[in-house]
Amino acid sequence: MIANTPQAPYYAVIFTSERTEMEDGYNETADRMVELASEQPGFLGMESARNEIGITVSYWKDLESIKNWKMNAEHTIAREKGRTDWYKAFKVRIAKVERDYDFTR
Repeated sequence: MIANTPQAPYYAVIFTSERTEMEDGYNETADRMVELASEQPGFLGMESARNEIGITVSYWKDLESIKNWKMNAEHTIAREKGRTDWYKAFKVRIAKVERDYDFTR
């Protein structure tokens, strides 16, 4: 589902990853992170897709909201588990969305 974001500007956190074969609670933790992020002040929405690489884009009101999400204790534990077990590699990019437009059939 495409996130329904507000009028720009706002911020996007783009998380791109390559998974290991390890499952060990990955799907449950990923679902919990979506639930937890959506409860954070400044959270605007999220989009995610996975094939050979996974891309999750979360949208935020401002940089302070992103910083607060990164400092969330449960999110910190999940990030560490990702580094030790779930990901071969990942990259996080933070971008300011200056403009957006859409099409709906």
